Amino acid sequence: MGLGQGVLTDVYVLFIFDDMPDNSISPVLMPGQLLARGVARHLRTLDFASVEELVPVRGLRVDVMALGPKGEIWIIECKSSRVDFQTDNKWQGYLEWADRFFWAVDQDFPTELLPEYTGLIIADGYDAAIIRMGPEVRLSGARRKQMLVKFARHGAVRAQALRDLGFRSGDA
Repeated sequence: MGLGQGVLTDVYVLFIFDDMPDNSISPVLMPGQLLARGVARHLRTLDFASVEELVPVRGLRVDVMALGPKGEIWIIECKSSRVDFQTDNKWQGYLEWADRFFWAVDQDFPTELLPEYTGLIIADGYDAAIIRMGPEVRLSGARRKQMLVKFARHGAVRAQALRDLGFRSGDA
């Protein structure tokens, strides 16, 4: 059974494509998504695996959650503008769900707005640099287990959705 014209049209409608400087084709990403991509690429060089848009608890959705080689859990919140930061009233709720918390912003962001007791990452769509480590506050064993299960399920659901365009994820 081959792919019908309707399926290919549906796939095309899911993505808006744009030529990237390296001549590959990639979906057009919003500014925060570009920051998340650069952060994820950099974290991979540090042997971290990451997922985007993970929900640790109802009402919160983190931009990037990263799992390190020793089981450490980091949350990175990507802010593309001053207004984006100033309208975020939920970020302090993320602190109890990770060992470290970071902001990821671009090089033009006014970093003096960001609390000094949080981590800072400068990023673009291709890479990132950790400027300031957030303080480490280790999760309890029970909370760590809960987050590891959420991380694994979220990653598995995302991987399955990439393989099966008809897949419905539900709540992972």
